[in-house]
Amino acid sequence: MKKGVMRTGHIQIRVLDLDEGLAHYRDRLGLLEMDRDDTRVFLKGWTECDKYSVVLREADEAGMDFLGFKVDSDARLDELRADLEAAGYATEELPAGDLPDCGRRITFVAGTGHRFELYADKVSTGRHGVGHHNPEAWPEDLKGMKATRFDHALLYGEDLASVYTLFTDVLGFWLSEQAMDGEERIAQFFTCSMKEHEIAFIKQEGNTGAFHHASFYLESWQDVLHAADIISMHDISLDIGPTRHGLTHGATIYFFDPSGNRNETFCGGDYFFPDHPVTTWDAEQLGKAVFYHTRELNERFLTVTT
Repeated sequence: MKKGVMRTGHIQIRVLDLDEGLAHYRDRLGLLEMDRDDTRVFLKGWTECDKYSVVLREADEAGMDFLGFKVDSDARLDELRADLEAAGYATEELPAGDLPDCGRRITFVAGTGHRFELYADKVSTGRHGVGHHNPEAWPEDLKGMKATRFDHALLYGEDLASVYTLFTDVLGFWLSEQAMDGEERIAQFFTCSMKEHEIAFIKQEGNTGAFHHASFYLESWQDVLHAADIISMHDISLDIGPTRHGLTHGATIYFFDPSGNRNETFCGGDYFFPDHPVTTWDAEQLGKAVFYHTRELNERFLTVTT
């Protein structure tokens, strides 16, 4: 049942060197620098209306600090906080302004060790360079891969069963796609919109709070190939691609930022309505599910997280 969560809103990523991280996410990925403070830089894709969706924080260890979801009203925050606490999750309220130009946030930790937060308000700056009144097709000052938006994150962890209950029963997401090993769900993709997924989890024994990748949407297969050119031109560490997923059917390329955090840029992919059946892959087909063309998984994709 839908409970007022609208979309994935922002992610805070830890980088080892803020200047290197900014050069990667701004100049190579093509995100727009919107603000900064003493320890963080705030960025967004050009089609995103809210002021920022990606926060880079300099730290001694790479990874993800938290992932935030935007809800449809401030009153909804109190409703969802009560639902979370009734389900056994300890919550904390962070005041408005703790993140610049963002309202109060309710934060909690899932059974996989990942920190999530809910918020309702953030300053809107509109679509960059084109606005919302008689807009042109695209702005002419974009850089690098010209990422349009932060789209989703993939997280690794052990306790997928509790995460399934958290996202479906408590937060009101729909399960759109899954991979099954017999009766056990080893991969699960959740959405609260028409997107095929807003967040995904893959089971990894003995791992807690692992960040696999942040994904950024491009407009076309030609743009994915352009991203591959940028990766080669600037000696960015390539993971795999360009290729296609079986899961979600998106065309994709994976690579690493200078701190070792994995990024994805992709285009296309499936859409979702609540009356759609859950798409299911069998464990023995997981290679084809993840990398449709080669039909096999590379070891890095399975083991490297931050």
